[in-house]
Amino acid sequence: METRDTPSPASAGSTSPVMQRLARRQWVAALGVRHARGAEIARLAKASGHHAIWVDLEHSAMPIDAAGAICATALDIGLVPFVRVPEREYGVIGRLLDAGAAGIIVPRVETAEQAADVVAACRFPPEGHRSAIAALPAFGYRRLPAAELRECANRSTVVKLLIESPRGIENIEAIARVPGVDLLAIGSNDLGAEMNLAGGPAVHPLLREAHDAALAACARAGKPLAIGGVADTAYVADCIRRGAAPFLMTGIDTDLLLAVLHERVAQALDSVRPLDGAVLLD
Repeated sequence: METRDTPSPASAGSTSPVMQRLARRQWVAALGVRHARGAEIARLAKASGHHAIWVDLEHSAMPIDAAGAICATALDIGLVPFVRVPEREYGVIGRLLDAGAAGIIVPRVETAEQAADVVAACRFPPEGHRSAIAALPAFGYRRLPAAELRECANRSTVVKLLIESPRGIENIEAIARVPGVDLLAIGSNDLGAEMNLAGGPAVHPLLREAHDAALAACARAGKPLAIGGVADTAYVADCIRRGAAPFLMTGIDTDLLLAVLHERVAQALDSVRPLDGAVLLD
C-alpha cells in the first residue's frame, strides 16, 4: 500500500526520510531488532526492502554499544535507525543519539509533561537540553559550527511516543501538541492489557473505540499516529485508510527467526515421514 498526498503541516522542517515519506502518505517498513547483536541485521533489513529499523532496548538485554553500532551501520546504508528505550530512562537517549540513532521511541507516555521531558532529552537547545557534542555520525563526523549542528540534528531526529494506557489515550491530544513531538503510536497489546480486554484474533470493540478517539485527537493536533500491536492486517489497512500513519512494523528478528525454525523443523520431519521399514521416535 502506497498513497501520495499533500505533505502535512506536522512534517514541515523535518529532514528525516521517514517523516517525509509519512507526510506524503507513503508506507514505511520497519524491522524490529531484539536478538541480533551485529550490524549485519541492518544490511539484511536494507536488502529486504525496509526503510527503517528499530532496536528494542525495552525488552532485551542488548548493550548500548551494540545498539549504537547497528544504528551507525543503518545510517551508512540509508536506513533510518530508531531505538526504543526502557520506560522513563531518559538519560540513555543522548548516548544513543550520539552513537547514531536517528529516532527515539519512548514507551508508555501518559501526559504532556512526560512528552516534554522526552523532547528535552532528544533536542539540543533551544528546543531541549541534549548535551553538546562536536561531531555526529549522522553528518559524517564533520566539525560543523555548533549552531548548525544543533539545528541539523534537531530537524533530523524523530521523537516517537508510544501511547499504551487509558490515561495516555485520555491525554493524547495534549501529548501530540507538545512542540518537538513528531510521531505517536498506539501500543495495542499493552493498551488492551491495561483495559483488561481478552486477547484474540479480532480487535475488541473497546480497543477500536480507543483507536478512533486517538486518530481523531491526533488529526486535530496535526500529528501522525500509527496503530501498532494488531495482527489483523485488514484492520490495520482500514485504519490507514481512515488516516493512521502507514508506519508498518514488519516483525521482530526473534519472532521471525523462531517462525522460520518451526517451519524448517516441520519440513525436515515431513521429508522422512513415512520411511518404509523405519520407526522414528520423537
